[in-house]
Amino acid sequence: MGRGPSIAGRKNAEDARRGKIFTKLIREITIAARTGADPASNGRLRVAIDKAKAVSMPSDTIERALKRASGADAADMHELRYEGYGPAGVALIIDCMTDNQQRTVADVRSALTKHGGNLGTSGSVAFQFKHLGEIVFATPDSASEEKVLEIALEAGADDVQADNGQSTVLCAPESYEAVKKALVDAKLEPVRADIVWRPENRVAVSGEAEETLLDLLDRLEDLDDVQEVYHNAALSEA
Repeated sequence: MGRGPSIAGRKNAEDARRGKIFTKLIREITIAARTGADPASNGRLRVAIDKAKAVSMPSDTIERALKRASGADAADMHELRYEGYGPAGVALIIDCMTDNQQRTVADVRSALTKHGGNLGTSGSVAFQFKHLGEIVFATPDSASEEKVLEIALEAGADDVQADNGQSTVLCAPESYEAVKKALVDAKLEPVRADIVWRPENRVAVSGEAEETLLDLLDRLEDLDDVQEVYHNAALSEA
């Protein structure tokens, strides 16, 4: 009779996933710190450090990433944004950080092509997204929804959308930190918080196209040079 993955095997897989997340966040901190290693005066760096702390990255690891900002490895890193389409015409924005641009574009193009997609030109899909601060809270009842709504709007948020037991606070990137601080100061703990590319409208995807898209997203996120992948697909609950 077959057996499922061992506890050790699951732990190794979890450690590998955690290591990959840490690597991406360390890179983000290092790049952000190139314009100033003091989070008090560098908003992008504050956001990167907050994301690292949210996944329990040790303080000494964050400090090492900050120190790397003045090193040659940070100077060699480049930020790239690719736009393209996946299966069923799903629009994709793929943010990368790399020390080898030829390798990165080849890897991204290969992943898209193998899943029925294609790489587009700059601006070919970005118009379908908005750059926004997005802060998500668990709101299991109307009282918690009202609390998030009231505090967020008073702090300068543009919109609050409640659905399926969650409230999503949306704001301009320049308002993100003030809005988040107001909510956290009110003892509200976000499920996730970041500045993202949020689609204006979503494309319904199901069946084989959805499976292919999910495989593509996994493949892209597994690439070492890929930091974030945004898409406009409406995926099934499953």
